[in-house]
Amino acid sequence: MTETEITTPLTSQAQTAAHAYGAQAPDAALAPLQIQRRALGPHDVRIDIKFCGICHSDIHFTRGEWGQVPYPAIPGHEIAGIVAAVGSEVTGFKPGDRVGVGCMVNSCRECENCKHGNEQYCLVGNTGTYGSTDRDGTVTYGGYSDHVVVDEHFVLRIPDGLELEVAAPLLCAGITTYSPLRHWEAGPGKQVAVVGLGGLGHMAVKLAHAMGAEVTVLSQSLSKKDDGLKLGATAYHATSDEATFEELAGRFDLIINTVSAKLELGPFLGLLKTDGTLVNVGAPGEPLPVPVFGLILQRRSFAGSAIGGIRETQEMLDFCAEHGIGAEIELISAEQINDAWERVLRSDVRYRFVIDNSTL
Repeated sequence: MTETEITTPLTSQAQTAAHAYGAQAPDAALAPLQIQRRALGPHDVRIDIKFCGICHSDIHFTRGEWGQVPYPAIPGHEIAGIVAAVGSEVTGFKPGDRVGVGCMVNSCRECENCKHGNEQYCLVGNTGTYGSTDRDGTVTYGGYSDHVVVDEHFVLRIPDGLELEVAAPLLCAGITTYSPLRHWEAGPGKQVAVVGLGGLGHMAVKLAHAMGAEVTVLSQSLSKKDDGLKLGATAYHATSDEATFEELAGRFDLIINTVSAKLELGPFLGLLKTDGTLVNVGAPGEPLPVPVFGLILQRRSFAGSAIGGIRETQEMLDFCAEHGIGAEIELISAEQINDAWERVLRSDVRYRFVIDNSTL
């Protein structure tokens, strides 16, 4: 397959060409492209990308399912690689360091949320790793490419105890589940349920178990029960069985819903203890009706959570290294990306595809 060159307005003679995989239209297959990365600024880090995870969000974005897309679309926000060069004022990284980049590459850094380490909730709006307008006016391109240039504040250090390929999905799937587990204080003595055992769900099980909580998986069927128990769950129940909701009524302190499809919330709210919380990290494309009496009668809460801030993401990576936690992955070459996307849509992956970026 030949590579198409995409030109962007040049802002410096030091811009670099990058080999990438992306789409030119919502219905187009991903194909090789050549893009331009911005010049290395004084606070920037240039990273040779070794591996990039495939997130369902990549598909939603590239196919225009979440709104207008600035094509060409180069997705990928689960990036792991090696520092190739640093700007003149970078102090935290040096060439050869093992690093990662997650879902954002900038924020205002001045609002209350940013100052408290919650850049993911920047009140001005953070700059996404792909499909956003960067500080120099160019569109951001993601990790389906051979290198990237990122402000050092948004670069994470990957501990030596984590292999790069299993660390890559931690930059989205890992932090997306770690953040609510930490915020709602999952730990010893807490009953935690995870709805769905996919890319996010399998990380939620591993992390909650490592935090000391007792973990139950709630899935449509029992087809992944053996996996769930090996990952750290102590129980596994099918939500297609009405008896599940009777047996587990009032059981859980915290439920993490990783499913992006429409879910009838009432039965799941009934599984919460008094003061329990159901947290959505899956992002369904349509509103979910909330039965308010399911909240009122036992002071339950229904909440949402995005990724974590940079400080919390580093904490998560260190936690995973300490506990030997990485994603369960299937490593693929660039030419397998389109097939992998179709398998993601069929839920035919256990549990995260990761691209070997040396094949781009």
